[in-house]
Amino acid sequence: MWQSVVEYFDTLEQRPLERLAFIVGSLLILWIIEGAIPLLPLKYKKNKTRHAAVNFVFTLLHIIIHTGFGVLIVLISDWAAEERFGLVYWLNASVVATIIISALLLDFFGAWLSHVIEHKIPLFWRMHIIHHTDNNVDVTSGLRHHPLESVWRGLFFLIAIVISGAPMYGVMIYQTLLTVFTGVTHANISLPRPIDKIMSYVLVSPNMHKVHHHWKQPYTDSNYGGVFSIWDRIFGTFKTLDPKEIRYGLDRYYPNEKDEDLVALLKKPFQKLNG
Repeated sequence: MWQSVVEYFDTLEQRPLERLAFIVGSLLILWIIEGAIPLLPLKYKKNKTRHAAVNFVFTLLHIIIHTGFGVLIVLISDWAAEERFGLVYWLNASVVATIIISALLLDFFGAWLSHVIEHKIPLFWRMHIIHHTDNNVDVTSGLRHHPLESVWRGLFFLIAIVISGAPMYGVMIYQTLLTVFTGVTHANISLPRPIDKIMSYVLVSPNMHKVHHHWKQPYTDSNYGGVFSIWDRIFGTFKTLDPKEIRYGLDRYYPNEKDEDLVALLKKPFQKLNG
């Protein structure tokens, strides 16, 4: 079984159309589900399609940039394997242990730590702010990242590969998980609260991540996790809030009425913060 898993994911990077189909397919499924069991009543500026179109521009840019990073990912992962460099080689980890170690370190550096830094340093916050300007968080909001932020997170992802020594199958398994969780945690879906709560002890749940999109700090500065919630629990950045109290957007820095202004959003990282 594990050999089949390794073989499939080890070469997945070489099949970009298959990866794209997975991303688009998961988005469409979640789009349908959030229409059936919505968490919050969203009030789009015009309509859901117009909102999605803006977010898909950022999604497309994000995919293009990370496709470019794919070359570096392969080179670094292959180098780590040749040099036996990284935690998975130093521990002589089994396939299962390699998958776990790779996922944990890629998530810590590539998702959690890079995210925390974006909230703490104004230069990087100007990049990340585009993600938080969305007043209607739904499945299309997951990859609403400025191109500069995509580059920044890509660099942290490369650092995580060096430290972990993650082989390509470990990298691709984690990236697939992240794609799923990015969609699920941003989708406007209502899970039964007991299930959501149990899920949040180890994994990022939909309600947990929606707290991160609440318009006011300190809620905005919490729940940074990508796949695993354990980092927020360990480092004291885990917060809860009744979904009924959640309001999306920002209380400063960017006018909420312009959250679908594509040109203004692209310019924002190059402008001084107000507020």
